[in-house]
Amino acid sequence: MAAAKGAGLVLKSVKSIAVRMCPFEANVKSTREFLEIINSSKIRSTNSNCEISVDVRHDKSEPLVDIQFVDGERLVIKSANVTSKEMMLKLGSLCTAKDNQPKATAKK
Repeated sequence: MAAAKGAGLVLKSVKSIAVRMCPFEANVKSTREFLEIINSSKIRSTNSNCEISVDVRHDKSEPLVDIQFVDGERLVIKSANVTSKEMMLKLGSLCTAKDNQPKATAKK
């Protein structure tokens, strides 16, 4: 089920994904779901160089997903009030835009 949610996601333009969360907080469900989807073998196989790290804390901190792209751009998602689907849609749209960007400049 988790892999189906991330169907079509290609991490070719992603350098690293860092997930920070306190697992004992109630607002961490979507962050854990996002991590499960990203860690699926199907999505991981789209970029074997993408580093995925998890920082588990017990300090009641807000869950956070920090995505670093190969072009230096960064996406930070404060995931306390965001669903895993919304996070996946945002990441997917940015990855698609970045994957299509070199093709668009090459055609000109």
